[in-house]
Amino acid sequence: MRRSKAVSALSLVAGASLLLSACSGGDSGSGSTDQNGSSTDVKAMAVGKAEQGDVFKLADTPGYNATVTIGIDDGYSAYNNQTPDTNSSYNNYIVNAVLSGAFKLDGNNKQVLNGDVFDSAAITSKDPQVVTYKLKPNLKWSDGQPYDCKDLYLAWLSQSGLAKGPDGKTPFNSASTTGYAQIKTATCKDNLTFETDYSAPYLDYKGLFNGVAIMPAHVLEAKTGIADITKLAPTGDPAQLKAAGDFWTDKWKGFDASIMPSSGPYKITAFDANQKAVTLEKNANWSGGKGGPSKIVVKAMEDTKAMATALQNGEIDVAASTQPDATAAQTMKGLAAQGVVYGSAPQLTYEHLDLNFTRMFKDKDLRKAFFEAVNRKEITDKLLKEVQADAEPLNSVEFYQGEEGYTDLYSSKAGLGADAAAKTLSDAGWVKGGDGIFAKGGQRASFKITHNQNARRSQTVEIIISQAKAAGIEVKDETDANFLKGGRVSTGDYDIALFGWSASPAKAESRSIYVCKANGGDQNYQGLCDPEGIDKNYDIAIKATDEAVKTKAYQDVDKAIADQYATLPLFQTPSMWAFKGIDRVYMQSYDGVLWSAGEWEPKK
Repeated sequence: MRRSKAVSALSLVAGASLLLSACSGGDSGSGSTDQNGSSTDVKAMAVGKAEQGDVFKLADTPGYNATVTIGIDDGYSAYNNQTPDTNSSYNNYIVNAVLSGAFKLDGNNKQVLNGDVFDSAAITSKDPQVVTYKLKPNLKWSDGQPYDCKDLYLAWLSQSGLAKGPDGKTPFNSASTTGYAQIKTATCKDNLTFETDYSAPYLDYKGLFNGVAIMPAHVLEAKTGIADITKLAPTGDPAQLKAAGDFWTDKWKGFDASIMPSSGPYKITAFDANQKAVTLEKNANWSGGKGGPSKIVVKAMEDTKAMATALQNGEIDVAASTQPDATAAQTMKGLAAQGVVYGSAPQLTYEHLDLNFTRMFKDKDLRKAFFEAVNRKEITDKLLKEVQADAEPLNSVEFYQGEEGYTDLYSSKAGLGADAAAKTLSDAGWVKGGDGIFAKGGQRASFKITHNQNARRSQTVEIIISQAKAAGIEVKDETDANFLKGGRVSTGDYDIALFGWSASPAKAESRSIYVCKANGGDQNYQGLCDPEGIDKNYDIAIKATDEAVKTKAYQDVDKAIADQYATLPLFQTPSMWAFKGIDRVYMQSYDGVLWSAGEWEPKK
């Protein structure tokens, strides 16, 4: 599922542009560096220590009695990360170490079976498509209750969009139903066998039933009085479905130890909402490797430069930022003598501007002129080069540079200059006023770009303000610290939204962002609707059984979005992280640094 990064984004799409080696890491504090200042050995840390082929297991390292403190860009807010108001990368960064699912992503963005929890998860019939999941026996949540098939059943019931309450609507407020909605029936054959039958082919099934999607069914049963969730069909008792949906949607926010157990290597033991700090400790019932530090404290540090200084001063052990900052990068790179290892890599996340079709950007000519006025190369050169030397504008919203299917769709649309933008407006009947700003029908070409509290985003808007002014367009900067988690972005309360999207390697997950609301666009906050160009081609892509057909359909979606002048991609966001005192840390594009925390060891 696409996630907004609270400084967010998150989107992870398949096809990382770096090829990382699978050999073990070593002492890289004094080693050679690549063009971005990363230790060359950091690339070797992208693979789990016990990972073999397509199966990931946490290596059973000795573990150590220590508290590791990590700084990330924004804070945790919810145990259930799958509702529209909680669906954030920064929740995902925490709960992916707490909740377990069928597949994991390693540092190379490879989807690998979670071998600590599942024996298998595979297509067992192609026509019709059936995917069968086999859980390992004797798995337990941290509260001692079984982790079994009913937990997967709840994940489907809650995110399929098929359940109907008394009002005929689904009571589960899921951020997206893509993939789960394609499953027509889900059945627990026994406690360890879960079978999903699809109404149509769905090649991206590995993106479903990941850890953060699987909530503890036994807790929901106990709190709602439902005896057995697997006996509650989407067409079942509407009152029971409403009770289940209300609990799933509303009760797993913040932190309450009594209803938020762990199925992963760590459990949450404390949450300080004021300090935006979460404490994780080892889950004694975890079935996999027992390594990693005994305690992990994750703190929100919205100022990336302050995060780098905190690492320098020994206040934190790991600095992990999805929000690249040139000054912070320089600071972290300069700490090699202190034993600090620095890393940077392109994330499967893109920074972008979403134009709101329900406000003045109903006017396509205004959208086109704005695109033409924005010089993305100036933004990239000024803000990213220190972090990633070869950073450049992104010219697609479905594909990344170097990925099969990538086509440059925006160089011919964006950054054409002030004169081109002014001509577009003049030709469309806009007239420049005495203040130098175009107007039409009493409406000035004046609007706000809204974003969360983030220095680089403020700098981005500052650059755009100057570029737009030269074209006769007035842009204002609106900073709202809660923009991405306070309901504004998800309700379309903006003129232009500046944030990032992140998703797993399943491209189908982007569907909920761009299809019409009435056709399942749960995350289509900007009001875009193109049934022929976008919706129809997404349907072709998602149901395709041939990879070439799927790629072509996604390319057609990509072109249709570009032709609507709906979203202006800025760049593929590089991550930057640094650490000391730990043998190896790699910032996974989607799951952050904690994906392998259970096998961390002290640096020798």
